[in-house]
Amino acid sequence: MLKNLANAVLFQCGWFACVLGGDSLWLLVGVAALVIHLLWISSAAEDGVLIISVTLAGTLLDTLLRSLGVFHFSEPGPLIPFWLMLLWALLATTLHHCLAWSARPWWRAALLGAMGGPLSYYAGSQLAGVQFGFGLGPTMAGLAVIWAWVFVGLHRLAR
Repeated sequence: MLKNLANAVLFQCGWFACVLGGDSLWLLVGVAALVIHLLWISSAAEDGVLIISVTLAGTLLDTLLRSLGVFHFSEPGPLIPFWLMLLWALLATTLHHCLAWSARPWWRAALLGAMGGPLSYYAGSQLAGVQFGFGLGPTMAGLAVIWAWVFVGLHRLAR
């Protein structure tokens, strides 16, 4: 119970550091949250492959959405910014821990993804200056559908 609470707090601290700090030294807070998770809550043997897999899959997904014009970042380049890649790694740390309750039945993951995914992107857009290329309503609706599917898939990957 205490480790699940610590996992949730570490994720939130990392989330705020990444979103508010962008690609700056604030990323060290996110990296520290990841390291603390691996040293105290879990281990590289237990969560390492999952963290790498989720980070790669998330980077590919968000890079695709960027290339389709869904997201507009101030940072140039074909890939998403590093701070968003780190957010995917931090999200992976929650799948076996504070968000494990949402894995079964599958509709919990779908519901949490459909609600939490778009809300996280919206909050991030407001704090990090990310623009939505297709407007707020269509982007939120599209992200809800995508994240309902993605979060179920992430939990399957975690198994």
